[in-house]
Amino acid sequence: MRTAPLRFALLLSPALLSAQLPPDLARDRADYAAWLTSSPVSPLAAVARQPIGAGIRLGPPDADLPLAEIPEHRLTEPDGTARLEAASDRRIVPRGVPVRLGPYTLTVDGPGGRGVVTVFAPKRATKRPAYYAYQPALVFSGGLRPPERPGTLRVLGPDGLEVEAAEAGTVVVPVGGKRVRLRVLRLPTAGGEESELEIFFRDGTNGRGSYPAGRFVRLEPGSDGQYRLDFNRARNPFCAYSAAYSCPAPWRGNAIAAPVPAGERYGE
Repeated sequence: MRTAPLRFALLLSPALLSAQLPPDLARDRADYAAWLTSSPVSPLAAVARQPIGAGIRLGPPDADLPLAEIPEHRLTEPDGTARLEAASDRRIVPRGVPVRLGPYTLTVDGPGGRGVVTVFAPKRATKRPAYYAYQPALVFSGGLRPPERPGTLRVLGPDGLEVEAAEAGTVVVPVGGKRVRLRVLRLPTAGGEESELEIFFRDGTNGRGSYPAGRFVRLEPGSDGQYRLDFNRARNPFCAYSAAYSCPAPWRGNAIAAPVPAGERYGE
């Protein structure tokens, strides 16, 4: 199928016409559900998150982060390296590496000097992700228009962490009988060595089946210079699973008036 330059067109392969969940998407969803329900750093286990700033206290009831049965600890990053210190406990907390503190698990993320600590408890919520029925009419392929004003900006990623994102451009997709232009940002991954093309969007289902704040969907580059946008792969930000996470603010221009009943649901 030939697509119009710089515009996205409906992608209808034989597999999509069957309206069955593609095997790779079914596998991704199963893996995600398994991670949510078993990982010690799943958002379902998150109980608190706070910037480290000039240093925070953990443990006692009057601490910045009260943790039952934990003696007083102090978490600092004077030189950009996070350090956890107590009377008999001194250690470095590497970025993105889970560290045990009694029954709790801690992670420190974010750039040096702007670290954020997340606390995970051994017990977790039992909520599992739910999804709309697979919609082959909400899978598109097309080109990526370069950004009008190249640059970077700070935004919150799906995990609620502030990242330095780069303007990647825009895509135009036909949704609800209208062509909608969506802004694409390049977000660094947790390790910072790679990046992903992401679209944070709102649509007519927000608060009526999908998460009120909006959802993320990845733009996948193809080998032919085209890009694939599959709304069936839209996912909720982590704040949908725990109030410990900050919710991203809507990206300018990424509002779709029509409902997009595909991808992850909310409230069921």
